Amino acid sequence: MKVIIALAVLAVVAVTAQYPSYPSYPAPAYPKPSYPKPSYDYAPIPYNFAYAVKDDYTYNDFGHQETSDGYAKTGSYYVLLPDGRMQTVNYKADENGYVADVSYKGEAQYPEYKPAYSKPAYPSYKPAYPEPAYPKPAYKPRYN
Repeated sequence: MKVIIALAVLAVVAVTAQYPSYPSYPAPAYPKPSYPKPSYDYAPIPYNFAYAVKDDYTYNDFGHQETSDGYAKTGSYYVLLPDGRMQTVNYKADENGYVADVSYKGEAQYPEYKPAYSKPAYPSYKPAYPEPAYPKPAYKPRYN
């Protein structure tokens, strides 16, 4: 076993001795920039926005309102759920995290399913043209 390890070490040494070593270069030295380092500390910008959508045709009813003093954000949003309840979320987001208060108005309604119709609204298919005036063939067609 020792012989095999010794032969392996000698083989590695022999292989590395055959290949030349590459020259090493020093790390590139760049001059320091002449302009000052940019600062990304911007003053806080307060804002206020709101929107609301109420479309009876598509049953869409939702909205959002938010106010910020530049540091903390407070607001609320609401949406009319498919079960008839109104979901309202009041929230506050600041350096301590996001805190939300979710509330619901109304009672969930699940009406019984009723199909739109019980039979087709159209009559069964009947050709709109009369029987052909020419006589039927005397031979039996092959495709029947």
